[in-house]
Amino acid sequence: MLLYQIDGGYCYNSDSILLYGFITSFAPKGRMLDVGTGCGIVGLLVARDCYVALEGVEKQSLYVEFARRNAQINHIQYSIHEGDFAEFNDSKGFDWIVSNPPFYHEGSARTQNEMVHQARYNIHLPIEIFARKIAKLLKPKGQVAICYDARQFVAVCSAFEDAGLRVTNVQFVHSKQDRSSTLVMIHAKKNSKSATNVLPPLITFEDEAYTPAVQEIYSKAKVHSIKCPI
Repeated sequence: MLLYQIDGGYCYNSDSILLYGFITSFAPKGRMLDVGTGCGIVGLLVARDCYVALEGVEKQSLYVEFARRNAQINHIQYSIHEGDFAEFNDSKGFDWIVSNPPFYHEGSARTQNEMVHQARYNIHLPIEIFARKIAKLLKPKGQVAICYDARQFVAVCSAFEDAGLRVTNVQFVHSKQDRSSTLVMIHAKKNSKSATNVLPPLITFEDEAYTPAVQEIYSKAKVHSIKCPI
């Protein structure tokens, strides 16, 4: 898949690729919404490999243009709504909502790039508002998959539970076997009473190279990106 990105803006990283691998492991079907599309990478990869009708919501107009262009060049049907997810409305309901949302907190080292700041910091989409909006937009048995800061895992679970979303599958990502996790991937279902399944941890590197599990995800994604000046 060829993807154009904004040079000097927020560019996707391994979080998006790993999230794509996590989402596709559930073989999603039906109507899917990608929240905070950016250049479109997560939704487009999933739509390429799964039977979903893809829509997206993104509030930064330049990213909307890039996502639309990326959908066109990869021949993927994609309806993108420009605007703030907190104000997004829909009457049909979604089977799936996926997102690599902004999850850095304001105590983190702050970037002066406003485009990057909006894409990274959860002040622009607090987890409580995010969870409630997801629950409102999902169909009665809808599902959601996101990645988030592992250190805020308890806050995510609490916000999801309060919104009627039960966390059903969790996978922590570690850069190396002996390192603490900084990323967690979360799968939840609306109106579910299932117990939470904690999957084996995903280790990214071993001896300075990708582990076989991560290399398999990258090989499946087959992404080539080109950065374009604004």
